[in-house]
Amino acid sequence: MKKTLMFLALASVGLASCNGGFKKGDGGMLYDIYVDKGGPKIQSGDFVSVNLIAKRDDDSVLFSTYETGRAVQTLVPKPQFKGDIFTGLQQLAQGDSATIKIDADSMFKKGQQRPPTFKGKYLVYTIKVDKVIPKGTLSDQVFQAEITDYMKAQAQVFKLREPAAIKKYIADNKLNVKETPDSLYYVITQPGTGPTAAVGDTAVVNYTGKLLNGKVFDTSVKDEAVKGKLPINPMGQYKPIHIPVGQKRVIPGWDEGLQLLNKGAKAIFVIPSNLAYGERGMSVISPYTPIAFEIEMVDIIKPNPNAPKPVAPVMPNIQQLQHPAPVKK
Repeated sequence: MKKTLMFLALASVGLASCNGGFKKGDGGMLYDIYVDKGGPKIQSGDFVSVNLIAKRDDDSVLFSTYETGRAVQTLVPKPQFKGDIFTGLQQLAQGDSATIKIDADSMFKKGQQRPPTFKGKYLVYTIKVDKVIPKGTLSDQVFQAEITDYMKAQAQVFKLREPAAIKKYIADNKLNVKETPDSLYYVITQPGTGPTAAVGDTAVVNYTGKLLNGKVFDTSVKDEAVKGKLPINPMGQYKPIHIPVGQKRVIPGWDEGLQLLNKGAKAIFVIPSNLAYGERGMSVISPYTPIAFEIEMVDIIKPNPNAPKPVAPVMPNIQQLQHPAPVKK
């Protein structure tokens, strides 16, 4: 939840206003509500689910829930300073759409660190409020139950559309896939040589993970990170990773898929959510979300048969526990 709040405070969004004029709010904030449903306004403590696009005021996109396919869902805190994004949210109601401009100088003066690449006068948010659950006088138990019910219903929406999303991705990308008994879809795009990886081996792989809309969410290859517009960590190491095969150290789709590849092979895995991050999701990956990976099997390291076997600890029996040996003095 804290990460979501921090992101809302730092992200910036903007689309051209449909109605033209902006109203002025506290702290230099500007806002234009171009879809106004006239409902009760959002209050601190309410739960909201919003879709947004984050931009600088030069129209360069920093973040978009439409790319990740996952709305921001959070409790609305009290405004952190006059004219912040939470002040802007409190001008809106369920079903509203608006563009909100936050004065960057005001925000960065209040303790937020200015990113070195940020230039411009405003942090601009374009927001569509999908859902509001007012805290009001509801008990904490009832309030949390309503939030849980809503999020479960949203998860079911993702679950029901998953099979069609997989089918569309395969068709759109013209992938001649094979399907395993567990419904992992894969295509080997470059054959390798030698035996395939087996349980107990260590697979050395390069990978690029994508949502089915093509958005890259993780990669071990720097060029793919740049191409996918991921934040580049200058201290980050872009290199193949080592994975113990079949040891449940990775998602089930990888444990199964890596055993289909030999050294030098390249493949695309299309992984349904039950073999990925399931009903909970992870970070930018929503519940019941299928994902795709481009995989290169750089090497397969076989276990050393001469390596010493770990010695299992000798466990005391029940009599020893009940009647420990006396300590010699």
